[in-house]
Amino acid sequence: MLRTNQTFLDYLEQLYTGQDHKSNIALKSFEKGDKILTQNEISTKIMLIKTGITKCYFVEENDKEYIVEFLGKGEIVGEIEVIKNVPCLCSIEAITEVTVYSMAIPYFQSLIKNDLALNNLLLDVFAERIVNTSSRASYQQLHTTEHTLSQLLEVKSREMEISKEDMAAYLGITVRSLNRALKELQENNSEE
Repeated sequence: MLRTNQTFLDYLEQLYTGQDHKSNIALKSFEKGDKILTQNEISTKIMLIKTGITKCYFVEENDKEYIVEFLGKGEIVGEIEVIKNVPCLCSIEAITEVTVYSMAIPYFQSLIKNDLALNNLLLDVFAERIVNTSSRASYQQLHTTEHTLSQLLEVKSREMEISKEDMAAYLGITVRSLNRALKELQENNSEE
C-alpha cells in the first residue's frame, strides 16, 4: 500500500554526491497538498522521492479520483512518460512534506543509454509495479471492501495519515460506502 525502494534511493544518492550532479540533479521540496506531477501535462523532470509520502492518482472522465498507489522514499516518478514521450499518465501529490531528487531529462536519458545499474533498477521497478497491480486487482476481487479496508487502516496506523477521501479513492468506492464499511468494521470489532 505504501511503496518504497531503498536500493533506488541509495543509487541516486550516490549520483547526487558524485562530481557531475550539480547541473543534473537538484533537491526540491514540496508542501503537503502540492502537485509534483499533473495528469496530462508534460513532465520537465524525473523525480525520485527522498523523504515523505505522495499519492499517485488519476482522474477519470467523470471527475472521480482513483488512487493507484501511495509512494514513499526511493520511488521514481515521471520516468515512464519520458521513456514513452507522453504527457503524465497520473498526478503525483504530496500528502506529507516531500523532498525529491529532481533529475534533468537529458541526464536521465544519457544514464539510460550508458548505465546498466540504472537500467536494472528500472526493470525491477517496472516488474514490481506489474506484480503489485495484478496482485491488488485480484485481492480486491477476492476480498470484501471491509477486509481490504482493515488492511488499509493497519497501514494508516503504522505509516501515514490518510484522509477518508483518499481511502475511498484508493479502494475505488464512494466516501458514503467507506463510511458504511467503517461502521460495519467497528460493529464487527465491538462484537469480538
